[in-house]
Amino acid sequence: MSERSMKDLQQEVDTYISQFKEGYFSPLAMLARMSEEVGELAREVNHQFGEKPKKASEEENSIELELGDILFITICFANSLGIDLTEAHDKVMKKFNTRDADRWTKIHTDSD
Repeated sequence: MSERSMKDLQQEVDTYISQFKEGYFSPLAMLARMSEEVGELAREVNHQFGEKPKKASEEENSIELELGDILFITICFANSLGIDLTEAHDKVMKKFNTRDADRWTKIHTDSD
């Protein structure tokens, strides 16, 4: 599978959602759905890295699938509000590269 841009992903999700009369959920409903998906991710991380093993009756799931669900709902949320996620990412990276430029200990590649 070839690599796709965020714009491609946003278009793919929009094409999928556009086939249904209901369209995108309201922003509040999407926020609730996003919160639900983050909770499911937390549960998977807790099973894999925490002290809470899965019950034998629990279905198999994965961190990868939960992150995929979060990506999908994030794209839906952005699309419904007309937000270009590439632009949003660029703005966030600019903020991190300026405001937080000296916040963390950098790894040096030259000999210290």
